[in-house]
Amino acid sequence: MSSPPATPHPINPARIDFVTLHLFRAVAQTGSITRGAQACHLALSAASRRLADFEAAAGSRLLERSAQGVRLTAAGHTALQHAIRLAQGFEHFGQEMHGFSRGVRGHVRLWANMSALTEFLPDALARFMLDHPRIQVEIEEQLSGDTVRALVDGLADIGIFADNIPAHGLEVARFRDDRLVLVCARRHPLARFRTLRFEDCLSHDFVGLNRGSSLLELTSQAAQACGKAMQLRVQVRSFDAMSQMIAANLGIGVMPLGACQGLNPAMGLRLIRLQDAWANRQLLLGTGSAPLSPAAALLRSHLLESPAGATGGRRRPTSGIR
Repeated sequence: MSSPPATPHPINPARIDFVTLHLFRAVAQTGSITRGAQACHLALSAASRRLADFEAAAGSRLLERSAQGVRLTAAGHTALQHAIRLAQGFEHFGQEMHGFSRGVRGHVRLWANMSALTEFLPDALARFMLDHPRIQVEIEEQLSGDTVRALVDGLADIGIFADNIPAHGLEVARFRDDRLVLVCARRHPLARFRTLRFEDCLSHDFVGLNRGSSLLELTSQAAQACGKAMQLRVQVRSFDAMSQMIAANLGIGVMPLGACQGLNPAMGLRLIRLQDAWANRQLLLGTGSAPLSPAAALLRSHLLESPAGATGGRRRPTSGIR
């Protein structure tokens, strides 16, 4: 009768320290134990011993060594992801403790997509930090999908993201309506229209955000639903860059109406209403499963109670829509 397989032992945290995690990350990034040791100010022998102990503690080979350097194994890639998260957690711990030593009474990690940061958050955050000067808000602009993952993983306390991103396991509340419009140069053939169906635009070249953005995913899915594909001619990282490319007549684009409020009228852009239901999307405010700190709960309440039309102290340029 064969014996049952041995039960794997969990990793003993006492055998792993943050110097080793930092070293492993540096070796993975440089592809060299020597350069990783130099980056961490360790002797090569000490670095090699730490890596060997780390692999022993993990119970798996994490690095493939050769004359050309080192490469991560499959287990090594997983270990690197956890090492990065642990290091980030320790950095956040240090920042928060330093904040308390300076009299800061709370620290909140807020991740939000570009639309939220461009349109709605500046004014609301300014009021919050004026009312609560001893709460530090750490703000990161991230893609909607990355924001949701950060909430699930506990890397963010509060996240704001588009409603076309699945948010399973999160506590979600409606944050803002975010109307999308078609933007084109005034000399573009579509500039003569006041309103259009998205399907009628798909024969033209598009300017869009980089892959991974919720807006690009939304418009791509809308095109597929029409049995067509977007002809992406240019992809950029910001709404400002989108507007510049569109003004140069390199293509048309779909942008949030609020993001168009700061555009220079001299650019000669035309804003056209989209008739499609998906053009009236929502931004959602989400939190993870862990209880919020008092500071994070205070910020969440403030953001949800802020005036829904707030756009950085300026009104939306409805007169600019054709």
